[in-house]
Amino acid sequence: MIPTASTQAITFIKKNVELQKLTRRQLLTRCLAVTGSFMVGPGFVMSSKQAWAMETSALPPEVMATLIQVARDIYPHDRFGDHLYATAVKGHDDKAGEDAGFKAMILDGVAEIDGLAQKNGEDSYLSTGWEADRTAMLKSVEGNAFFQTIRGGLVVGLYNQPEVWALLGYEGSSYEKGGYINRGFDDVDWL
Repeated sequence: MIPTASTQAITFIKKNVELQKLTRRQLLTRCLAVTGSFMVGPGFVMSSKQAWAMETSALPPEVMATLIQVARDIYPHDRFGDHLYATAVKGHDDKAGEDAGFKAMILDGVAEIDGLAQKNGEDSYLSTGWEADRTAMLKSVEGNAFFQTIRGGLVVGLYNQPEVWALLGYEGSSYEKGGYINRGFDDVDWL
């Protein structure tokens, strides 16, 4: 039997299916659009507007997407991409894998703000469209451990990224370069 083009193609596909676990189409069909900004799938969160994705291991992807939005609402910067906030909250996923109590605190905190959103007629915190409404929800939980943990982690997790420094006009440490006196110590124009 002489192989035709279609049988050769089928053979090629069968051989290469093992190498490629998921096609782009399969990936997109398995995703769930949580909001206009995030899509979640089994073990990952990705941006629907920007080119980034983040794997999750301990926390569900929907929870990580919520944490990214919470981070953006706590420290809002229009010039910061979501990937910077994702990097800042990634440590919570890692810590949740090591500490069951921490994981429960994060899950309970997200469930609480989702419950507040549902009382306001929304499906979840992520589906709440107005930033003012999300901020009001966060203000009502700002005294609990969940909020304080996220806020405290962002101080270092968000603002200790060199890409953020560049967006804020901070050039980094000046000691190695002779200090700020002769390097424009007063050239920050955004204050």
